[in-house]
Amino acid sequence: MENKKPDNIVYTDEKGYNASFLPYATSVGAPIIKVDDVAAWKGRGVRNVNKEFENKFNELKLQYQNLIEEFEWNEMIYNSKFSFEPVIGEIYHLYVGNEGSHFLSLIPPNEWNKEHIGTFQLNSDKKWVKI
Repeated sequence: MENKKPDNIVYTDEKGYNASFLPYATSVGAPIIKVDDVAAWKGRGVRNVNKEFENKFNELKLQYQNLIEEFEWNEMIYNSKFSFEPVIGEIYHLYVGNEGSHFLSLIPPNEWNKEHIGTFQLNSDKKWVKI
């Protein structure tokens, strides 16, 4: 007959008495070993990080769209006709001429009957800012 051990003793022939190395409680008085819910923590973390990335992406997208718009306005003005040297800080008006080309003028839109495109100011960086 085999040497029978009591049920509350953890013993195997390969590892011997190994109760302290097991990932679960082996006696009635042992504390409950509870595995943390890491999946829920990861899910919350992923949602929070994704929201932050989405907000940053939308912010960068808006900055990019504004930059493209500024570039297009500046390209349009620098390619328009004007026969004067623009002064930094002055306000100028962009119009469509008779032949369909654009031209820059100091005359405000309420003083003549031309198709007004926009009002701009030249800043110190030589960049046209739409007003």
